[in-house]
Amino acid sequence: MPHLALYTFGVLKSPLVDPGSLTREFYDIGAAVYGKISQHPGYLSHAEVRSGDRGLLFEADWGAWGGFTVPSWYGKGRTRETTALAATLSLWTDPHSAFDAIYTGLHRQALNRRYDWFERTGHPNYVFWWVPDGTTPTWQDGVSRVEHLGDHGPAPHAFTFHHSFTPDGTPSTVKPVSR
Repeated sequence: MPHLALYTFGVLKSPLVDPGSLTREFYDIGAAVYGKISQHPGYLSHAEVRSGDRGLLFEADWGAWGGFTVPSWYGKGRTRETTALAATLSLWTDPHSAFDAIYTGLHRQALNRRYDWFERTGHPNYVFWWVPDGTTPTWQDGVSRVEHLGDHGPAPHAFTFHHSFTPDGTPSTVKPVSR
């Protein structure tokens, strides 16, 4: 059975090393959100650094998730001092479970604060696509899909909650699993 890949990308207002309160708040809630999401029904896995320093995103060993890369529109730094981004790559059983995890609870609270932390870029900040069972999506897959979504709009190759598709390419509707 295919799995749903989800790539998210946001440009932060401040570099990751910024000691300011907003960056600390983002990190604090982010750690708690990951803890909750990883326990949510339908969640399978997410990209994690295998070895190396998590603060060095571009140089870290991400294992089967591939080398870390970013969309072409990201124009900030790539060093520990200048990197100002947040990105995730995860696998889900279905879009309904992902929707429920993202739009309820602690993650919903974080979404309500997103403009405190992130710039409004005019580009998509997430994308879904289906992968065969046993396939690990790569960071490059996520980047190419989110760029495709931005350039061409939703399609079975790259889609959103509002314009989603089944694994066979049929348009579908995503509604929450629970409330």
